[in-house]
Amino acid sequence: MSTGRWQKLHLTTEFWAEGACVADVNRDGSMDVLCGPFWYAGPEFKARHLIHPAPQKFTLKLANGAETNIAGFKGFLSGENGYSENFLSYSTDVNGDQWPDYVVVGFPGKETWWYENPADRDQSWTRRLVMEHTDNESPQLVDITGDGKPELICMNGGRLGYAAPNLRDLEGLWTFHPVTEDRGWKWNTHGLGHGDVNGDGRIDLITCVNWWEQPATGKKDAFWKKHDHAFSEAAAQMFATDVNGDGLSDVIASLNAHGYGLFWHEQARQEGASTWNRHVITGRTPAEGETGVVFSQPHAVDLADINGDGLLDIITGKRFWAHGPKGDEEPNAPAILLWFELRRTGGKATYVAHSIDDDSGVGTQVMAVDVNGDRKPDVVVGNKKGLFVFLQK
Repeated sequence: MSTGRWQKLHLTTEFWAEGACVADVNRDGSMDVLCGPFWYAGPEFKARHLIHPAPQKFTLKLANGAETNIAGFKGFLSGENGYSENFLSYSTDVNGDQWPDYVVVGFPGKETWWYENPADRDQSWTRRLVMEHTDNESPQLVDITGDGKPELICMNGGRLGYAAPNLRDLEGLWTFHPVTEDRGWKWNTHGLGHGDVNGDGRIDLITCVNWWEQPATGKKDAFWKKHDHAFSEAAAQMFATDVNGDGLSDVIASLNAHGYGLFWHEQARQEGASTWNRHVITGRTPAEGETGVVFSQPHAVDLADINGDGLLDIITGKRFWAHGPKGDEEPNAPAILLWFELRRTGGKATYVAHSIDDDSGVGTQVMAVDVNGDRKPDVVVGNKKGLFVFLQK
């Protein structure tokens, strides 16, 4: 694995959230980083500003003897906090006033909130409820309808669907549009994704065991057509994208967010129906995956063209202490963060692993986005080791 491509900025050792996002909060032309109750002003990220009151902090000793401050609610550590109430962070202009707001997906099964940007006024951001119960561990804010405005894809009441704000009633809950009947999905269901699976120009939704075809009518609250396929056991974020360049969308997913494995599923067509061929990028042993890399708990995945060759690469890594120092697979192994370079040769696709860092990992979210305006994707991570920005040199 290669090194030396990235400049590591450790903005804080405090654990506020399992993810982070970026936006030009104060509209000064520099991207800022939002994580937990704070936003950090770019381009230096040294000035920290309050978004909402910070919860009580506790000191947590890490396996290497270092200490970090964590915030959330009682969890896997007796007498100490173990989880965060901020599982995923996104930024979008919810109310249309041209100032980026902050959307926080809380602990799975609990509330999602949006915080209204005070438009450069020195005050706390107004908090409004999005959903009372947001299920699945990998909801995403993405434009699913094609109207240019992102919706929150998630599960609710055993159903898969998306929630959209109502600009006429900003105080009210977002409207959840189910695209399936109640299929028994729970608050802690793993694996959720999106992409144009069948190439019809409309964004479909993906779970571990099927994908759901968005109908041509665009009618809201209509159930979508189900296509069954076992993509994963318990994935994180999932994506439909053309990996090998044959014009058909493939599916990228981790095999088990608390175990091992990163796969891509090659789509082919036989008599109009899709078939899928699984390719193992990383497995439980070096021999299982084409890259020879092994790491556990790939609980966050993102796609971006890291090296500027026009192909989407994979950014992922090990979630640090998903269930504490004794939970899951190899909880105290190095918290590595990697990008997997997509290469195409002779109509075939392969991935090559490159190291970003070996002491950060991912949370339940990792975001690859241009932070410093040089038109190269950088990587932002929030997790139990703190908040990180990795600038691509």
